[in-house]
Amino acid sequence: MEKKRIIVGISGASGVIYGVELIKHLKRLHIEVHLILTSAGEKVLSLEMSMEGRELKEYVDVLYGASEIGAPPASGSYPHHGMVICPCTMASLGCIANGIGDDLLTRAADVTLKEGKKLILVTRETPLNLIHLENMVKAARAGATIMPASPGFYHHPSTIGDLVHHLVGRVMDQLGIKHHLISPWEGENALLKGARYLKK
Repeated sequence: MEKKRIIVGISGASGVIYGVELIKHLKRLHIEVHLILTSAGEKVLSLEMSMEGRELKEYVDVLYGASEIGAPPASGSYPHHGMVICPCTMASLGCIANGIGDDLLTRAADVTLKEGKKLILVTRETPLNLIHLENMVKAARAGATIMPASPGFYHHPSTIGDLVHHLVGRVMDQLGIKHHLISPWEGENALLKGARYLKK
């Protein structure tokens, strides 16, 4: 692969803005983005951002529906550099943790794990019951990185965008992708001086 390729999944959890901003920033960095959008994810996209799924086509190289179980990401032989489900519902987490790949989203996640590639699950639910917690442990033991959608505040965020960028930047850190969304932590002295988000 000449170009870095990342698979992004958007499921039906609240917090779809995280997934949208992630694909926008990956695209700005000229990274090939293959998006899997579930039907529930599309509904949340409409409810939370007043957007339709087709509007995301300008930010991705390929857009799949979760019902396209025969699409390339369903195969372990399909080359990519990591997968992120952002946001990830507890239902999707449960399927992945228990090896149930009954749609393209969970199947792609399953083969990402079996091929030893990076899988990041940006989970979004609160409070968590014991089933959720046990599924997180199972997924983590199988190799997934669990990243709850819980942005930090040590950079003095002043807007929702600052909070979103913090989490998206941390996801990109996990993928090994350089970015300028947030300042690296330089210790409490820098914080006391008012460490801020880097300006784009």
